Amino acid sequence: MATTADFKNGLVLQIDNQLWQITEFQHVKPGKGPAFVRTKIKNVLSGKTVDKTFNAGVKVETATVDRRDMTYLYNDGSDFVFMDGETYDQISVPPATIGDASRFLLESMPVQVAMHEGNPLYVELPVTVELEVTHTDPGLQGDRSTGGTKPATVETGAEISVPLFINTGDKLKVDSRDGSYLGRVNA
Repeated sequence: MATTADFKNGLVLQIDNQLWQITEFQHVKPGKGPAFVRTKIKNVLSGKTVDKTFNAGVKVETATVDRRDMTYLYNDGSDFVFMDGETYDQISVPPATIGDASRFLLESMPVQVAMHEGNPLYVELPVTVELEVTHTDPGLQGDRSTGGTKPATVETGAEISVPLFINTGDKLKVDSRDGSYLGRVNA
């Protein structure tokens, strides 16, 4: 059990037999009336985000979530296989649990897998990943109709928007959360 004073981003709460992760919270002390905590919580399994308000000092049940450092090994056709670096145990995680992050998964990539009662809840990739461009059309100088960007396919098969000067074979830094281009990696 935790009180609203213990709230922090990433804390997983158990509400109505479902797991919810706090993504944002704000303690509010209005001039009139009791204090409260305004939160944005995300359902760990479905990904649905809702706003919820808690009265200050209310006790809330927390869930024990074990975050483990693991390495992505391979995709066996239906599931993604990860290995625990300490115990060498392998777990299979369904694509629905990983979500859009699977677009940027490379073999041997270190990730964090959150587990609750032996079940994988979600997989956190590093915020930035380095990927090689496998295909992009040459950028035409003077073509500014698209804001100076063009589509590029990276080695994982994901398509991202890159500046016109990027060529096939370039290594890029990509934000794994939204797939945005962050810069080139100097070899």
